[in-house]
Amino acid sequence: MLSAIPAQTDDRVLVDFRTSDDAGVYKWESGPALVQTVDFFTPIVDDPYTYGQIAAANAVSDIYAMGGRPLTALAIAAFPKEDLDRDAIRAIFQGGFDKLREAGVSLLGGHTVQDPEIKFGYAVTGAIDPARVLSNAGAKAGDVLFLTKPLGTGVAGTAIKFERIPQLLADEAIRSMRTLNRAAAEALQGMPIGAVHACTDVTGFGLIGHASEMAAASGVTFEIAVGKVPLFAGVVELARQNRSGGMASNEDHFARGVLLPGPAGPGALGAAGLAADWADRLSLLYDPQTSGGLLISASAAYADEIAGALERANVLAAAIGRVRPKSGGVLIEIMV
Repeated sequence: MLSAIPAQTDDRVLVDFRTSDDAGVYKWESGPALVQTVDFFTPIVDDPYTYGQIAAANAVSDIYAMGGRPLTALAIAAFPKEDLDRDAIRAIFQGGFDKLREAGVSLLGGHTVQDPEIKFGYAVTGAIDPARVLSNAGAKAGDVLFLTKPLGTGVAGTAIKFERIPQLLADEAIRSMRTLNRAAAEALQGMPIGAVHACTDVTGFGLIGHASEMAAASGVTFEIAVGKVPLFAGVVELARQNRSGGMASNEDHFARGVLLPGPAGPGALGAAGLAADWADRLSLLYDPQTSGGLLISASAAYADEIAGALERANVLAAAIGRVRPKSGGVLIEIMV
């Protein structure tokens, strides 16, 4: 939709929407650059305080994914004129405020409108070293791919909505969505310049969608091993009956750039020859995430050091694949 917008002519704009990055970066005359993003969404849990926390964690994640440090936020909210009590609204704002405070972010204000459907989130501004911007376009052949959170929040959210999820899985998915990507980001910022080549957070487009954007921007192909991708315990069993609304649209949009193993070849999931359990696991790679983990493309020379730094930061990162030179129109090659 944005392809008709003219290219930037201001050379102080270091990153904008053209690489499908998480945030834009603007370079000042001196000192750190400015990194900005905005994100808001409808409720995905019933508890208003938890919803506010998740919305805040999700919004600041884009700053972390770019290699920046979030500093300030402006709230964006839409609430119905009736049928929502003030205590619920207050709890949403309180949850968001508490999570921002945990991130060290100052809330400056915001804007609220009336709307039949609840929406909440933040516009976030941060600082970033221009020499350490982690753009989508930086992945290099030979890199190791890390993922810092399990997949499955979309399926879990759908199952929560219809009350058909084990409580333990629901609690784990909510805990993950409430968890900031701050620890992972700070571990990466402690690495030498050039150790991490690219980074994004995995949200609405799912792992394959965001990985496809990074591969396309970098001019490479990602190999992703399905068996190494972390998933919430028990979410595979829920996947078939609780496909989230965005899963099918993600598959429709991104599957054309995905090469499946063996006789299946490129194309839709569930192709002949794929075992049902394997196909369910593969479908979770398209599952839209809320406040998902970081997808990191790291130099192979620093992979062990980065894995160690993430572990010391109590981040359960998994090495899920590698980057290789681009192969035709294939953006993602799925490995068993």
